[in-house]
Amino acid sequence: MTVRDRLYIGGSWVTPSNPELLDILSPHDQSVLGRVAQAAPADVDAAVAAAREAFDHGLWPRTTPEERQEIIRRYDALRTARADEVAAAISVENGSAGWFTKVGQPFLTRQVNAYLKAAEEFGWEEVIEPSDPSVAFDTIVRREAIGVVAAVIPWNSPFSAATAKLIPALLAGNTVVLKVSPENSLSMMLLADLWHEAGLPAGVLSILPADRETSEYLVSHPDVDKIAFTGSTRAGRRIASIAGEHLKRVSLELGGKSAALILEDADLDAAVQGLRFGSLGNNGEACILQTRILVPRERYEEVVAALKDMVESLKVGDPSAPDTFIGPMIRPDQQQRVIDYINIGIAEGARLVTGGPHVPQGLEKGNYVTPTLFADVDNSMRIAQEEIFGPVLAVIAYDDEDDAVRIANDSEYGLSGGIWSADPERALAVARKLRTGTITLNGSPISFDGPFGGYKASGLGREYGKVGLTGYIEHKSITRLRQP
Repeated sequence: MTVRDRLYIGGSWVTPSNPELLDILSPHDQSVLGRVAQAAPADVDAAVAAAREAFDHGLWPRTTPEERQEIIRRYDALRTARADEVAAAISVENGSAGWFTKVGQPFLTRQVNAYLKAAEEFGWEEVIEPSDPSVAFDTIVRREAIGVVAAVIPWNSPFSAATAKLIPALLAGNTVVLKVSPENSLSMMLLADLWHEAGLPAGVLSILPADRETSEYLVSHPDVDKIAFTGSTRAGRRIASIAGEHLKRVSLELGGKSAALILEDADLDAAVQGLRFGSLGNNGEACILQTRILVPRERYEEVVAALKDMVESLKVGDPSAPDTFIGPMIRPDQQQRVIDYINIGIAEGARLVTGGPHVPQGLEKGNYVTPTLFADVDNSMRIAQEEIFGPVLAVIAYDDEDDAVRIANDSEYGLSGGIWSADPERALAVARKLRTGTITLNGSPISFDGPFGGYKASGLGREYGKVGLTGYIEHKSITRLRQP
């Protein structure tokens, strides 16, 4: 059992204000994995004070972009060298299947490299010639750090969420207090080890596992200049209200209820195998998953049968087992939430094709649910409108292409989506009609070079690449008289 009784504040391991340690329980069998210190408001004060001092008077914002990029590269090299350890730590803590956490490691490097490329090409200071040649001045535009960033991330993909916020914030010269979920206390202390070894200057980074109340204290702190949040839409609305009250900069990556549109000409085998990952990856605990499957009526039963075979083929069990595809939910309350939604779907009149509210046999000690497929779902049903965050799929019939687009857009969310068609140009034309932030065609992976984020209740702002880097800067314009 691992014991971590210190908090990483301002680049040092310090004694927490509250000496009580939190037991981290295995979602597989409820055994104690470790005991870890948790941050309280006094620790937040110390972390923000260190970040404020480092930003206002320290070296980090005054280093060159190239110097900051070098530290980022050093961090990613250290993480890559320990990729198996990182993957195992997340899997044991979250219940994410080992295949998922291992596959995710090179994607973290792609994420970092996309930000580095954007930083190299960014133009941190540039001269803009006047649009009117008769004026006697030009403009210097500087792109500068915002200040102290409070980054708040969820438990489901902690290294990915941390990378999406830490890398652009640090590349821009900000200092950061990263608030992580208590469930990720062990793996996030490993993250702190990696950044410490990379050589960030004192004060630049703190990593605090803490509960929701302490998280709200952090984002409300008067010395925080920007809030970067990933989590539920409900929590995002609360954070947006806090940011508005204090005029803090804010970016929000929130929930989703994304649709996969299978057009009538699609390769069914390819689509179903693609949805194995695109709809059920990470145990179904991911905001981008395409859990509404939209199918043409003329192929409806054919697609339902193929999806049934796919869902029933997935091994559910110990996340460390090499053949496990779906592991346990993160906590007992999340397990119960998913089971409740399965019961809601049955009560709403959807056809239970496979799965159900029972716990898989032999896995009763863990937070397991049975992967579930519903057919004959109307898009107005709760299981089609509300984010379940578990391995539950809803198959919805549509009449024609316009009807498919209408159903896909009939959601308060707009985070992601997918289209399957034998005609790439047709798929692209349909994608242009969807009101959602990220769309994959025929199973293409999400790009880290393009912006990622949501329409409507799925968030504010964007992450990844140049657009994501822009979310962590202020623009300063300096006009000067042109020399004769």
